[in-house]
Amino acid sequence: MEIAAVGGYNEVGKNMTALKIGDEAVVLDMGFHLPKIIDFEEEGGDRRTVTTDSLRSIGAIPEDRIIDAWKTKVRAIALGHCHLDHIGAAPYLGSSFPGALVLGTPYTLEVLKAMMDDELRFDNKLKTVQPNSSLKISDNIEVEFINMTHSTLQSTMMAVHTKEGTILYANDFKFDNHPVVGSKANIERLRELGKEDRVKALIVESIYANDERKTPSEKVAREMLKDLFMSTENEQNLIVATTFASHIARLKSIIDFGEAINRKIVILGRSMHKYITSAESLNLVNFSDRAEIIGYAGQIKRKLKEVEKQGRSKYLVICTGGQGEPGSVLQKMAADQLSFEFQKEDHVIFSNRVIPVEVNRMHREALEKRLRDKKARIFSNIHVSGHAGREDLRDLIKMTSPEHIIPAHGEPQMLSALGELSEELGYTLGVDIHIMGNGKIITV
Repeated sequence: MEIAAVGGYNEVGKNMTALKIGDEAVVLDMGFHLPKIIDFEEEGGDRRTVTTDSLRSIGAIPEDRIIDAWKTKVRAIALGHCHLDHIGAAPYLGSSFPGALVLGTPYTLEVLKAMMDDELRFDNKLKTVQPNSSLKISDNIEVEFINMTHSTLQSTMMAVHTKEGTILYANDFKFDNHPVVGSKANIERLRELGKEDRVKALIVESIYANDERKTPSEKVAREMLKDLFMSTENEQNLIVATTFASHIARLKSIIDFGEAINRKIVILGRSMHKYITSAESLNLVNFSDRAEIIGYAGQIKRKLKEVEKQGRSKYLVICTGGQGEPGSVLQKMAADQLSFEFQKEDHVIFSNRVIPVEVNRMHREALEKRLRDKKARIFSNIHVSGHAGREDLRDLIKMTSPEHIIPAHGEPQMLSALGELSEELGYTLGVDIHIMGNGKIITV
């Protein structure tokens, strides 16, 4: 069995791993490197017209040519959840794997289809797999989607079962027993895999491997928001809240508490519109009856004029821009690009953390400075993470008892931190702990 670290082993994002078992192969995730995409768009680039080679050359998508010899052997491209650093490159790279099925949970594939309406389309057949279900993709390979909790809907770990053993791909998860939307993590299935002694290798995220904590439940973030909405002096002020567009559970909490203080709720931004309408099409939520959802720039501008005219203290505006991304609604509002001006003591709630890369930190700092200059009240980090902390990672390793551990989804120091944790648990670097780096292929 060969494992190829295609992307996500030098950086946070750009996730893509390939497995080759005999004469067959499976690809796990195909993601964007979001900072590179942001830089590309800041410089005037358009994802609808850019070539795949151009995105490869700037490092925005994985360098999949390291597995050129495998491409005709790939039976499936399995996508663990809908975040762009896991699925964003699929419309650009998918057609390089002729005949490969694209597998994902219903929500993951619904978001992917919405992406393809905006960007490239590819010819690979999409095949829905429900959480906690499996699909046999050949006589020798079965892919199982194990329900996990994360910061979006229908997130999964993927177990690739083969005659050589099981590869467990665990990129982006936490163990939440009190999710606000959706089902809790299927920990029992992970324990079963450990008891069956089948996990040949665990490929696992490393982002917070050095953060000595267990990640709190989403219920904690909901209580933080409740306290903020219900116990601050906000009667005379506009409230603006931002979070990740894909964080449907967080959006639900913000809407719930906006209603509790009798605010008219408007949701602004193309990505907000995309993720919410995808969830609504599957009857996972119904926000449209509770809020006005607007995705297009001209309509956003008109709605903000209406907010100004009808009285800002009547409104809760939920919008994109928690990272301070150029072109996001909140960034444009703060830069006076939408015929809107913040007033003194307007509330701005950041219900997210900055993705830990330098360009995001810079953009967010610039946005917060603009808001402070306008005398807005800033409520920062009203959030709990969707990613495993060091103690969650320890529990995962102990319950699944993998033969090999492959740290993934992180910068080199993050991978090394997970390597050190694995050594604490009795594994040995270079023997059964493998720090890969993009472009490496190992045999286990």
